[in-house]
Amino acid sequence: MKKIAVLTSGGDAPGMNAAIRAVTRGALYHKVAVYGIERGFEGLINGEFQELEICSVSDTMQRGGTWLKTARSERFMTPEGFQRALDMLENFEIGGLVIIGGDGSFRGGLKLSKAGIKVVALPGTIDNDLTYTDYSIGFDTAVNTVLYAIGNIRDTSSSHERGTVIEVMGRHSGALALYAGLTGGAEIIVIPEEPVDINKVCRTLVEGKNRGKQHNIVICAEGAAINSSDLTKTIIERTGIDMRLVILGHIQRGGSPTARDRMLASRMGYKAVEILLQEGNASKAIGIKGEQIIAYDLEEALEVKRSYDKSIIELADIIS
Repeated sequence: MKKIAVLTSGGDAPGMNAAIRAVTRGALYHKVAVYGIERGFEGLINGEFQELEICSVSDTMQRGGTWLKTARSERFMTPEGFQRALDMLENFEIGGLVIIGGDGSFRGGLKLSKAGIKVVALPGTIDNDLTYTDYSIGFDTAVNTVLYAIGNIRDTSSSHERGTVIEVMGRHSGALALYAGLTGGAEIIVIPEEPVDINKVCRTLVEGKNRGKQHNIVICAEGAAINSSDLTKTIIERTGIDMRLVILGHIQRGGSPTARDRMLASRMGYKAVEILLQEGNASKAIGIKGEQIIAYDLEEALEVKRSYDKSIIELADIIS
């Protein structure tokens, strides 16, 4: 293999730049040319390729987001757009492609793989919803961003003796809400994977108030069965507790990646290069189990059923 390419797709995640850096310098170490494709699959269709050198990725590891930029691409899902993507890879004589992104990006990579392109996919999403891997690039940074917000909100909530419902991202995954809620000392954590017991929610908050708590923090994942706005209104109506709603939104995606995310991205990025340089055309998804970097068959990785660790929410209930 003489040339490879790397792109970032879907929602951005802190640590993507560290992964791009590792892919670039890993490839150059092995005397392989590497191209960066801007704006994900849309840029692939448009031929937005640039050859990368060592200096191309200098001073990028500490930056959030992705300097290659990212975009959604409806054209990629059309026969004409997909064929143009294949033609562009052939035009630039790309032998292997590294895709950094979430579930949708992986599925785009699988489609390319079935068309004969060797693909290695890296999990880059703050949602941590790719269940074949323990952690995805960007998740640790997002948890710490939410923790910082919880600390600030708790200060003002205590001053006014009120409660706050904090909505966090995650789509259909409650991982971000679980980790941030437990480590942030939330009284209630509401996630998509669990039914909402509104009686328990209200009872817990009233009992806390009766014990003299000066604040209440409720973490609600955006994909939960009850949306954060309705949850806030219901708590106020049924308990009389003064509650506010804070939607953190895209602040969770930004920021300089933590050391853990930089390490994870660097290890995964270099592993992707090693796999591309191996013989055979099997496409892979890179992940981590324990402290071991692993490589799954790409299609099998997407078929792993979504699950979550119930012990985390049980622990949060016990110590809240």
